[in-house]
Amino acid sequence: MKVKKLKIFSDQKKLVDISFEIKKSLALVGQSGSGKSLTLKALLDMLPSNLRLEKEFESSISLKKGEDISFIPQNPFTSLSPLTKIKNQFFCSDKKKLELFTLVGLDKELLERFPPELSGGQLQRVVIAIALENSPKLILLDEPTTALDTKSKDLILSLLKSLQEKDKFMMLFVTHDIASASELCEEIVVIKDGSVVESGKTSYVLKNPQKSYTKILIESNFTNRKFRE
Repeated sequence: MKVKKLKIFSDQKKLVDISFEIKKSLALVGQSGSGKSLTLKALLDMLPSNLRLEKEFESSISLKKGEDISFIPQNPFTSLSPLTKIKNQFFCSDKKKLELFTLVGLDKELLERFPPELSGGQLQRVVIAIALENSPKLILLDEPTTALDTKSKDLILSLLKSLQEKDKFMMLFVTHDIASASELCEEIVVIKDGSVVESGKTSYVLKNPQKSYTKILIESNFTNRKFRE
């Protein structure tokens, strides 16, 4: 999927002006306010009504959420109805639910529980299972590990990577966490103030940053975590 043009305006002010291509797994990274969340909302057709969007895509998939595209939100604690059993938050058959639970490594008994009875890591696996219901060709991820502890974060990243390799869907991982992006994505786009600062293979960009902005992001992310080549 190629985003040939994506521009977002507030009145006459340009907030975002970027282009990128999702070949397999792409991380869109930047500090808060860089434009990455607006970009994600634009792809999901969820921009506020006061913003204007200009876009040009080249894609063989449907760009409607729920068809070829699925979305995994930031916080699993708020993305599910707390008063509804897990099994009733799916729209597929019982057989498919069991298959999806097996796929994400969850015990089928959890289907009978309510979201508050599960841990953060378990809830995020449920959200991933729901995202896989329609066998999407593209999954958009909005900081999916932010609300998790380190152990759960590593498990979710490992799960997403193995699922992507198995099912061959494309991923766009929107995050400020370059350390997580390096573990999950083959390519990276660094944005600042709504513009692309640099992009390329994740391993190359992280080892050879050309811009001071990228260097600062890397240094702040890898203080306590080792970069995996």
